[in-house]
Amino acid sequence: MKNLMLGAIAAGTTAFSPIAASAQIEVQFWHAFTGRLGELVAAQVEEFNGSQDEYTVVASHKGNYSETLNAGIAAFRAGEQPHILMVFEVGTATMMGAQGAIKPVYEVMAESGAEFDPDAYIGSVKGYYTTTDGEMLSLPYNSSTPVLWVNRDALEGAGIDPDIDLSTWQQVGAVLDDLKAAGHECPLVTAWQSWIHLENFSAYHDVSFATQDNGFAGLDTELALNGEAQVAHISAMGQWAQDGKFIYTGRRNEGGANFRAGECALFTESSAGYAGISAEAEFDFDVRPLPYWEGVGNAPQNTIIGGASLWVMEGHEAEEYKGVGEFLAFLSSTPVQAEWHQNTGYLPITAAAGDATRAAGFYEDNPGTDIAVIQMTAKQPTANSKGLRLGSFDQIRGIIDEELEGVWSGDKTAQEALDSAAERGNQLLRRFEQANG
Repeated sequence: MKNLMLGAIAAGTTAFSPIAASAQIEVQFWHAFTGRLGELVAAQVEEFNGSQDEYTVVASHKGNYSETLNAGIAAFRAGEQPHILMVFEVGTATMMGAQGAIKPVYEVMAESGAEFDPDAYIGSVKGYYTTTDGEMLSLPYNSSTPVLWVNRDALEGAGIDPDIDLSTWQQVGAVLDDLKAAGHECPLVTAWQSWIHLENFSAYHDVSFATQDNGFAGLDTELALNGEAQVAHISAMGQWAQDGKFIYTGRRNEGGANFRAGECALFTESSAGYAGISAEAEFDFDVRPLPYWEGVGNAPQNTIIGGASLWVMEGHEAEEYKGVGEFLAFLSSTPVQAEWHQNTGYLPITAAAGDATRAAGFYEDNPGTDIAVIQMTAKQPTANSKGLRLGSFDQIRGIIDEELEGVWSGDKTAQEALDSAAERGNQLLRRFEQANG
């Protein structure tokens, strides 16, 4: 991609009189949020715009994560790129390989003079978006990790103690048996099946998902998602699907609607499900740590993040980047981050925001809302649990989804499906390596 200059500064309206008119500098921010999250983003933008009179941030929804990334790429090629683009975590390697398309956040912040301390961000989040030298390439924004959501009313209705221990998959399996025996039609549902049941599963059990430290150590990586631990887990879920204990609803977060409506008893989903569940659920619920298989790997290790970060695009004027820097500093400020964390269930991206939330009594008043933070930070990440940095991973996830659907339908064994996913995914990794090596 070549560097295309926009040179576009939007004209503002006059503040007090035509003579004293001063145009505000416009900053375009493209994101992937709708619903409650979209409302919260709009509130942040409104608060920033009202806090100063030099810059106006204009937020635009561009579709889901994949659609927003593709919109940003297409816009850059057309010379119409935004200043800030939200990119989900699996697009990190793609953005790093887009030479000339991105302006690293550490450069933006240094040049803008905005307040910025890279050490303020929690390590398990920061490490995903930094170079091997520790330089931050994009700004962590909405970082989440998977947890287990529990419909306490559904358990109680099936004669199960709603406080029953669900920390291991062995224990979850026994509860699924009881739910099915009681006639429950949706014992378990999941969102984001690859992210939770393969990517995070691997990290949580400290087993490799891909070689070369899951891609952090180089581009010549191969998928290892078809290992013994992963095959055993997907086999168990496949059997649950055949028995009507695990109900498959779709590749993204389609199952969220079923859980929020009270139809499902257990739900593996992002910690960020808190925004929708707390707003819509008319039943008693709680959040538990993501289950692990006792005796497998080094479980429980730590889970890894999902969500997205904010990338700054090349091709704009220096004074516009000053506005970008100020807005990013605002988003990272302790009051904004603490409120975002409390309203959404996303992780507080700074230690200070987490401390402020605890000091305010939020965790005490809302039991379980600190589980995601504990799950991510209780142990130092290993090479297997730092995260994933794999090229073309959005497309690889599509392959994984397709293969898993073969397991849920009973058309493939877990071994067959994961072997095929690895083989097909490796072909995309080799193409990415050739294009970026």
